[in-house]
Amino acid sequence: MKVKILTRNPDEYLRETKRDIHKLPRNYDPSLHPFEAAREYTRALNAVKLDRIFAKPFIGNLEGHKDGISAVCKHPMRLSVLLSGAFDGELKVWNLSNRTSERSFLAHDGILRGITFVPSGQHFLTIGDDKTIKTWKAGKPSFGEEEEPVNTIISKSQLIGISHHRKDPIFATCGDTCQLWEETRNEPIRTFKWGVDSLHDVKYNPVETNLLAACSSDRSIILYDARETGPLRKIVMRLQTNKLSWNPMEAVTFTCANEDYNLYTYDIRTLKTPVNVHMDHVGAVIDIDYSPTGKEFVSGSYDKSIRIYEVNKGHSREVYHTKRMQRLTNVAWSLDNKYIISGSDEMNLRVWKARASEKLGVLKPRERTSLNYCNALKEKFAAHPQVRRIARHRQVPKHIYNAQAEIRTIREKSKRKEANRRAHSKQGAVPFVSEREKHVVRQDE
Repeated sequence: MKVKILTRNPDEYLRETKRDIHKLPRNYDPSLHPFEAAREYTRALNAVKLDRIFAKPFIGNLEGHKDGISAVCKHPMRLSVLLSGAFDGELKVWNLSNRTSERSFLAHDGILRGITFVPSGQHFLTIGDDKTIKTWKAGKPSFGEEEEPVNTIISKSQLIGISHHRKDPIFATCGDTCQLWEETRNEPIRTFKWGVDSLHDVKYNPVETNLLAACSSDRSIILYDARETGPLRKIVMRLQTNKLSWNPMEAVTFTCANEDYNLYTYDIRTLKTPVNVHMDHVGAVIDIDYSPTGKEFVSGSYDKSIRIYEVNKGHSREVYHTKRMQRLTNVAWSLDNKYIISGSDEMNLRVWKARASEKLGVLKPRERTSLNYCNALKEKFAAHPQVRRIARHRQVPKHIYNAQAEIRTIREKSKRKEANRRAHSKQGAVPFVSEREKHVVRQDE
């Protein structure tokens, strides 16, 4: 015989401690909650408003350089260590948690062009206008010792960019040509040349570690394979590419910062057209760096602003600027995915939050639950006009606002002109060229 009895689980109605809030019984039957959607919409609206109220991304600045910032490098193991080089050849080692300079010395005569860490983080390499590659210890010299490089290599040609292999003791430099070096040798082990004047940036692929990409002064982007004797292929764009960055999570994707105010994301399997064109800047884009998740990247531009883009979106999700910040020269995304470091030509490094309204420090479980709920609501109502309007709204400096209006007018004018030509020409005489195809001139194998 079955006996049915009523049972109550004390966990459902008793508080764990006296400081906890009282637990309320909830019935989630949708028929009992006819106004649930309206309530959630109001909560989403409030959440997105609070997001804008608490959007204070600027954390602090690191001052001490006597000239504009020319290079920035993150430590591969330690989050608090940052290296920066200036146009006067000075190098500084920063402690980000204390926001202080731990070391400062003159690394090169003339401009310090590039810094890179070896994978172990024990040493770092610098290059400068004095045609030298210097290896330095990452640790402080002991008391009384002078700052001396561990090794100095004198190059026969000008050096502008440097990048280290992810695991092996090999690094690449670019200048007149692209050269591969071993840390233990004073001569390059391989030289790549493809009839161009000079290269101004080179980057090793962090996933497919034998691949390199370089930006050249003849408006082209060249791909190299370290296992081959020559370059693989080249794409020529309408304007020069300043910097590029590989996606740390996808071996085939890289994004390049261009002089035409845009950024272009390419898939190396189909270089004929970019996968995406990222707009919004109103000046030449100088530097770019990917987040460690590979889902977003940050760019710095001559228009004195920093923008954060999602890889699959054409417009920026965030724009950072301050009154004192001048033209950007370097940007970097920290390896814990929380901070952005920017260097500009008014001699300051600035630290920003990667998410403008994020609360720093330890979150209580209830805070975290509330934030997750608000994020889910914002995602659910993201397409609603009011929510979208508030989420997208940004205050930008007057010079950027005016320039955006001017660029918009120019784009509309050219579209209208093309549409008129197409309407008054023979069918097929004026072909439609998509925005992505416009900017690539040709691809060379």
